[in-house]
Amino acid sequence: MAGGKGKYWIIGLIGLLIGVIIMSVFDTAMNKTSTNEYCMSCHTHEQADLDWKKSPHYLSHSGVMTDCAACHLPPKEDGLLKYYMAKSKMGAKDIWTKWTKDTDKIDWESKRSLENARKIVYNSSCEKCHVNLFPEGISDDGITAHLHYEENVKKLGLDCISCHLDVGHYMPGYEHKRLEGKVIEADNSPIYETLANVDSFTDFTETVPGTKAAIRMIAVPGGEFTMGSPEKEPLRNADEGPQKKVKISPFFMGEVEVTWRQFWAFYNETMSEGRTPPERIYANNNRPDVDAVSGPTPPFGFPDQGWGMGDRPAITMTHYAATTFCQWLSLKTGRHYRLPTEAEWEYAVRGGTDTPYFFEGNPKKYSRGGFLSKLKGADTTMIARYVVYSEDSSGKTQEPNSVKANPFGLKNMLGNVMEYCSDWYAEDAYSKLADGASDPKGPSSGTEHVIRGGSYSDDASLVRCAARSHTEHDKWLKTDPQNPKSIWWYSDIKGIGFRVVCDVPEYLKVN
Repeated sequence: MAGGKGKYWIIGLIGLLIGVIIMSVFDTAMNKTSTNEYCMSCHTHEQADLDWKKSPHYLSHSGVMTDCAACHLPPKEDGLLKYYMAKSKMGAKDIWTKWTKDTDKIDWESKRSLENARKIVYNSSCEKCHVNLFPEGISDDGITAHLHYEENVKKLGLDCISCHLDVGHYMPGYEHKRLEGKVIEADNSPIYETLANVDSFTDFTETVPGTKAAIRMIAVPGGEFTMGSPEKEPLRNADEGPQKKVKISPFFMGEVEVTWRQFWAFYNETMSEGRTPPERIYANNNRPDVDAVSGPTPPFGFPDQGWGMGDRPAITMTHYAATTFCQWLSLKTGRHYRLPTEAEWEYAVRGGTDTPYFFEGNPKKYSRGGFLSKLKGADTTMIARYVVYSEDSSGKTQEPNSVKANPFGLKNMLGNVMEYCSDWYAEDAYSKLADGASDPKGPSSGTEHVIRGGSYSDDASLVRCAARSHTEHDKWLKTDPQNPKSIWWYSDIKGIGFRVVCDVPEYLKVN
């Protein structure tokens, strides 16, 4: 009996020893495969390494260097199972990429986006090192932002990298601090002294007196079209129907989305502490009712995300800011500028066509939604000529000249940035629309506004002519630490902008 017990003890000790050896080997393997050198053996992207060595996580004030695994794996204190699962998943993905893809052809630039970073950076990893969120020397804006984070991190699902995207890898032009003073872009553009002369219903270039802003306006002829999409259109959504015949009067529309050059002209002339309630504009059918316009407060950081300004579309402003821009432009020119109605927008994007896009192609062919397209990639041969979307944008906005115009001569109606319409959004708006209606304006009230066209980060399904979406006001302000929150700038959406419409003057009325 005693001998039998001794045998079990020996077996138990041997088993324990084997377990310790296995765990030791496993832990050693985990540590060795978490070094920077090992990470770079799969991530054969030299620029990522160079950008890391220029970042605050390498060139820190304390002299502490933060390595790859410290940010891209959850800390072991969160649980070994979570740590090993994350490491296994990321490792398997990296090995698959190295074995099956040509890394020289990977669009590394698109990997720098916040949307991608959220998948591979852990808040708990940030908090493990940054225990004190209020270190000596922190700015007042930093204190406000970190207090907001502490109070709302779990409730709102806040991410450290929403404000600190550049700390792991240096990003030229990216800066997260409040703008001070005017924004002056260095260029040789003239300062316009006079307005454009509009004496016929043809394309013209609006020159805004006292600024460098010039806006190319396209004369869109009136007509009738079928609004919405047929039930059999691929990747269609229910709010795109039922289809209705709609009549549209002629109007002028911006050839491209409002650019930074144009928006900064408005900002520089009107910037203020502006807390003017949006109701002042919306209650008066978007028409100017004052002699002066109170413009935007300074945003946190450069809202272009470091992608570049100039002729790129202006982004991150609220619907109220876009409407106020139109009010300012109306007062500067004496013409009536506004946001397009949803019906005008869809009429303009179609340019006389009635297919999913204003060019040839099946949405499924351009989408990564299917299993085979995820493996092979979407066919962008045709769509990339006209649309900046998830498959060809490199994760950021592009200048409008990167694409061809639609039949009316309008660029970037699909993709690049989503565009505000003046209408309130309603899922069943089309069912309440009379067939044959003239210049419909959508519901008389609502909580969110219609946005159209899709953005640089959207799939092909969301950049169809009939695809509808709407603002998400509260969600797009979740990381804004101000109280009250900004009425001018969104903190949590980048692919949003707008395009202006100008009513045809009475003396030019056309059929």
